[in-house]
Amino acid sequence: MTNTTAAPAHDHRSMNRLMHLMSLMTGDEKHGPAATSTLDAIWVLYDRVLRVTPETADAPGRDRFLLSKGHGPMAYYAVLAARGFFGEELLAGFGSYDSPLGHHPDRMLVPGAEIGSGSLGHGLPLAVGSVLGLRAQGLTDPRVWVLIGDAELDEGSNHEALAFAGPAGLEQLHTVVIDNASASYARPGGIAARFEAAGWSVESVDGRDHEALYAAFTAPHPGQPRAVVVHVDPKN
Repeated sequence: MTNTTAAPAHDHRSMNRLMHLMSLMTGDEKHGPAATSTLDAIWVLYDRVLRVTPETADAPGRDRFLLSKGHGPMAYYAVLAARGFFGEELLAGFGSYDSPLGHHPDRMLVPGAEIGSGSLGHGLPLAVGSVLGLRAQGLTDPRVWVLIGDAELDEGSNHEALAFAGPAGLEQLHTVVIDNASASYARPGGIAARFEAAGWSVESVDGRDHEALYAAFTAPHPGQPRAVVVHVDPKN
């Protein structure tokens, strides 16, 4: 069940706190634009949509969130800390030799992380497999969310997963595509058109508008996987 409590279009108090948490992570290879472009979407998911808590992180009936866009995971770490998956004191060690918070998330080290991922991950096929695995266990209620970057759609495995999920009717599958204009190759008609052609339910939204994100994330899509294309200017 999602939280239907109304919220302002942009939750400034929460975002200020998250930016503070991100500021605790210092050092080289922070990939700030890659992190800030995902921050609003990840926060809205964890704050208002995902049915998972630190206490239910291993429960079979939890929602799964897969961060495929693992390049610059500071936003992800800040949100996990804000939601209590681990203590904020871990943030200061980001990227250091003995810290669990690496430059790419490691599911064996980061509490709450479902997969390990990198700069061009394969989270979409992993998400498809997760839905199929849940179905095989008779678990049709948990939802699987995956966040990918626009440049990841240059990867063939993601296109194969995209092409399969629509005709397979994977209603439990939700994909958030962060479009910050970083892709090398344009897709005819744009990203949304690619998903629509494969039989997905699709919506494009402003990546800084929390109400628009929430509405897109919670819109019904019976019999279809859902894709939300999130347009973000990483400089803003």
